[in-house]
Amino acid sequence: MALHPKGDFDLSRAVWQRAKGDESESAVEVAFVDDLIGLRNSGEPDGPVLVFTKDEWDAFVGGAQDGEFDID
Repeated sequence: MALHPKGDFDLSRAVWQRAKGDESESAVEVAFVDDLIGLRNSGEPDGPVLVFTKDEWDAFVGGAQDGEFDID
């Protein structure tokens, strides 16, 4: 279990998903466990997990959809 100020992200219950069709060795994976969302690098499955609340996740996804993270 990953202890986090936002709550406990239970890694044993995480079902990691990646974008459809992404077969690369090192891809971004996401898992939804209770009210928390985890994000990790598939190339380091035992490495760090970023943990988001639902509101933080919604803001992150919205920013990505609006191009806030695009590299010019």
